[in-house]
Amino acid sequence: MTKKEIMRKLTWLHVVLFIATIFSTILAGMLQKGIDPLQQPRRILEGLPFALTLMTILLSHELAHYLTAARHRTVATLPYFIPAPSLFGTFGAFIKMKSPITTRTALIDIGASGPICGFVVSVVAVVIGLFYSASIPVAGGKGIILGDSMLFAVLTKLIVGTQHEGYDVLLNPVAVAGWIGFFVTSMNLLPIGQLDGGHIVYALLNKKHPWFSRGLVFSLGLMGVMYWDGWIVWAVLLLVMGVNHPPVLFDNIPLHPSRKKIALASLIIFIATFMPQPFKIN
Repeated sequence: MTKKEIMRKLTWLHVVLFIATIFSTILAGMLQKGIDPLQQPRRILEGLPFALTLMTILLSHELAHYLTAARHRTVATLPYFIPAPSLFGTFGAFIKMKSPITTRTALIDIGASGPICGFVVSVVAVVIGLFYSASIPVAGGKGIILGDSMLFAVLTKLIVGTQHEGYDVLLNPVAVAGWIGFFVTSMNLLPIGQLDGGHIVYALLNKKHPWFSRGLVFSLGLMGVMYWDGWIVWAVLLLVMGVNHPPVLFDNIPLHPSRKKIALASLIIFIATFMPQPFKIN
C-alpha cells in the first residue's frame, strides 16, 4: 500500500473524527488528573500523556488490521475513531471491510493482527506508566475502581510492589491508557460474532462458529449477573449485531497449519487481559 493510495482513501470524515478523538481524550486525561477544562484551560497539555498513549494503542490496533487486509488483497477503509464524552474520551475505533475476505488463513491473520499489535503497545504503556505510578493511602468517598486482569496485576506487583492494607496504586495516566489497551484487546478477542475473536474462531471451527458464538453470549449474560452488569449490555448488543459470521470467499481452502499458533497466542493474550469485573463502584 503506497502513500498515494492511503491518502486517496483518507476522507474528511476520517480526519474530523481523528482530531475530535484526540481532543476528547485530552479532556479525559485532564479530568483524570482533577483538572477542570473550563476553569483551567491553560493546563490542557497535562492531558496529552494519556491522550497520545491511548491514541497510539488504538491506531496501532486498527492499522495492523488495515495493513494485513491490504497484504491479503482485501479492501478496507482507514480507521474511524469514535470520540465520546466518557471517562476515557473515546469508544474506540474501527475499520470496515469493503470486499470479502478470501480464505480462512487471511481471516485469522486480519482478525488477530489488531489485538496482537495493540497488546504489544499496551504492555509497553503499562510498564512505563507503572514506573511513574505510586502507592498511596486509600481515601474515603465513592469512586470508580478499575479491575485487574491477570497480567496487569502481575506487572503492578513486580513494578509498584505488593499493596498493604489501606493502600492502593494511583495509576499514572500512561498506565491508565495501557489498562484501557488491555481492556480493548480482551473485548475485541471475545470469540463472538464478527469481533476479532469471532474471526479467529470462525477460521478454526468454520460452521460450528454460530453455536460457539451463541454459547459465549449466554456466558456473558451470566457474568453480567455474577460480576459486572455491563456484560449484559454487551450480550444484548452482540445479539442485535448478530452472532453469525459471513463465509470467506474460498471456504474450501484449508487453514494454514501455522495459523493455529497465532490462534493460541491470541487465546493466551485474551486470558491474560480479560477482567470479569472491569469496573466497580467503591
